[in-house]
Parts: sequence; C-alpha cells; structure tokens
Amino acid sequence: MDIDTDMGPGPGAGGEAATARLRSRWHATAVSAGAPADRDPAPYADRLLAAWAEPQRRYHTTAHLADVLDRIDVLAPHAADPAAVELAAWFHDAVYRPDRSENEERSAALAERALRELGLPEHRTAEAARLVRLTVTHDPAPGDTNGEVLCDADLAVLAGDPDAYAAYVAAVREEYGFVPEDAFRTGRAAVLRQLLDLPRLFRTPHGTAHWEARARRNLAAELADLTDPASTD
Repeated sequence: MDIDTDMGPGPGAGGEAATARLRSRWHATAVSAGAPADRDPAPYADRLLAAWAEPQRRYHTTAHLADVLDRIDVLAPHAADPAAVELAAWFHDAVYRPDRSENEERSAALAERALRELGLPEHRTAEAARLVRLTVTHDPAPGDTNGEVLCDADLAVLAGDPDAYAAYVAAVREEYGFVPEDAFRTGRAAVLRQLLDLPRLFRTPHGTAHWEARARRNLAAELADLTDPASTD
C-alpha cells in the first residue's frame, strides 16, 4: 500500500484573498515562462484552482500549493529554471485521488497538454512535465537543481513545528479514511522507515541546513507512535 509521501499541510485555502493571490501568481508565472501576449492565462488558473479544491482532498489542497510556491521562492536561487519549477508546482498534484497510483503521470500529461495549449516554449513545457513525474520518487539526480528545488519545497512540511506536523499527520489520516486503521499504520510506518533510511531528505543547501534535522525528528517521533502497542489501545 502506498501511503503518499507527497506531504502537504491540512485543508483549506485561506479564503478568497489567498485564491486571488494564487491567480495573480499564476498569471505572473505564465508570463515569465513565455506565454504569448495573445493567450490569456486566467482560464488555466481557474481550472487548476478548481482541481486543487476538489472535495476528496485534505492535504493536497490549495493551501499545500501555496506553501510549495512560497518555499520555491526561498529556494529559487538554486534552480536552473525557476519558471519551470513553478509551473511544475502548479501541476504536481493537479490530478489527485488518494486511492490511485497514477496521479503523477496524469498530472504530468495534463501539464504537457495545458502548457502547449497556452503557447509556452516546448523546452519549458517538457521540463515542467519531467519535474512533475519526479515527484513520484522525490529523488533528483545529482546536479538536477530544478528537481532539488521542487522536491525540497514539496517535502518541507516534514520539518514543521510540532503543532504543524501534528495537523499534517491528522490530515494525512483523514485523506486515507477509507483505509482500515491497521493497514494504514502498517503502510504509513513503511513509508516513514523508507524516508528515514535515505541518506538525505533534502538536497538544496537551504533544505539541508534548515529542514533536515527537524524533519528527521518528526518522522522518528511519528514512527515511534505508530509502532507503540499502547497507542492502538
């Protein structure tokens, strides 16, 4: 069972002001990425934001999208093509069903169709789609600075303070509410062990310095709770 490692915060988009900020950001990103002047980015923003607000989502929400974009702002100097990274962030969970395993591939295919229709350069469209597919593993190759930025931004929620991390964990469980408790605990514990076994969770200098240690503490504490027999009583 795949208990998703693409982890975001709890539900909620922060209201109309937050949605307006996202629409404005999408417009700026599309223009900076090379959208022609005769193409209107607004309908694409509306469709993407509607997708991110689907009712089955609890942590793959517009709040998660906004947080990833904010983290990309911090990490952008590390990226070779920040515009492609931002585009990938918009699409990386655009298709999401917690009971499906092909979400990333479908999201990447959506990015390819939409960005070509919007008239973006082919090299940037291809790079954005590649980055979306990379979120299956969150394992960029050495020197893949675009991949390092997207993956670090996506996983930075693991380094939240205790209250934020607890809210994230609760949202994960709610999203997988259809999974029986024993099966969820087993699958989730396996994911946490895989993450803790990685030599590095974060690849950018900022992520390594500011997020690595806190994320490992959070993961270890959650794993201990999941595997404590007393916690199932």
